[in-house]
Amino acid sequence: MNKSNVFKQLPNSIRQFYWAILILPIAITTGLLVAFFLWLLDIVTIARWNDLWLVFLLPLAGIFIGWLYKQFGKNSAGGNTLIIDEIHQPGGGVPVRMAPLVLFTTVITHLFGGSAGREGTAVQMGGSIAALFARWFKIAHEQKSILLMCGISGGFAAVFGTPIAGTIFAIEVVALGRTKYDAALPCFIASIIAHFTCISCGITHTNYAISYTGKTFIFFPDFSFNWILLLKVAVAATLFGLASFLFITLSHFIKNKSTQYISIKWLIPVIGGILVISICYALGNFDYIGLGVTNPNANGVSIVSAFHASGATYFSWFWKLLLTAITLGMGFKGGEVTPLFFIGATLGNILATLSGTPIDLFAAVGFIAVFAGATNTPLACTVMGLELFGAENIIYYATACFIAYYCSGRSSIYKFNRTITNE
Repeated sequence: MNKSNVFKQLPNSIRQFYWAILILPIAITTGLLVAFFLWLLDIVTIARWNDLWLVFLLPLAGIFIGWLYKQFGKNSAGGNTLIIDEIHQPGGGVPVRMAPLVLFTTVITHLFGGSAGREGTAVQMGGSIAALFARWFKIAHEQKSILLMCGISGGFAAVFGTPIAGTIFAIEVVALGRTKYDAALPCFIASIIAHFTCISCGITHTNYAISYTGKTFIFFPDFSFNWILLLKVAVAATLFGLASFLFITLSHFIKNKSTQYISIKWLIPVIGGILVISICYALGNFDYIGLGVTNPNANGVSIVSAFHASGATYFSWFWKLLLTAITLGMGFKGGEVTPLFFIGATLGNILATLSGTPIDLFAAVGFIAVFAGATNTPLACTVMGLELFGAENIIYYATACFIAYYCSGRSSIYKFNRTITNE
């Protein structure tokens, strides 16, 4: 009898206690690492804004990142895709070195002006920690896959402050069509613990206030609803889905073609860094590098500014999309999700301006809808909207996320995020 069958035959109370013992150190460690990571990001972001000459060192930073992964990375360069694939089919495992490597190289990317996010880094750290504990306790694959999902949910929840969305994201991103419901409770516990561990370290998350309050629906008096506005949201969601598709396609295209046509591998990040610098100077600003959550320039574009009138230009969303695709497709490290928030919020700002709809509502809708389309996680993104922006406009959030998901072509930023059907 294998370990998996023995585990299933244990009384439910013992199984839950067993999971609690395993999850507690994983979630606490993940929360602490994410807090440390976010603290470092704040420091390097301020340093870069104060000394913009650091951007000129981006090509050299890319060479250093490539050297680190060549010397020490092994299969950890697989990133989120490696973790998701390991959940489906055990292979070489998720190395513990993934956590310090991705943390350090993401910080380097942000310090020197790469356009990247933070979710991918947090998820990889959580997955790496979970894999380490699975090896220590010699966990069978079926339980190991759940632990890896706990690492994903804990990292996601800690970095964004959304524990419920983190739980659903970990389940939804792994595979659509075969939901691992047995992972729901462990992932929820991991999300809650990692989230509160992170904020107990003094980390605060950005507050996105939505002032729009529309007429309520007669059958659901707590929720805002308007048929015309819902139609406009649906049309906008189609464009959000197409933006997701463009980001996915361009990111994969740049990565594949640069690997195919540039034989000297260290030249890939050099060219990528030069392209990022050149585009910034052609635009005359540095609004589209780094995280983009806030901007020290009062007239600059950021996620926060996108929630206000004149908070974005017509092509802000495209420039962030392009610079992020170049950064991540040409050897630099970081997540995709915060740039997706930027793309969605700024595109939502412009669509609201053109259609005469509430800007803060459309920025919020774009914020989560582009993310939903790019990751195939419409339910998690709907819940994220609820956690970040409140429940009053949940009908618009859900409509946008699911339409964007369908319009993105079911493609994904994660190569192994795929639809699986029961046979």
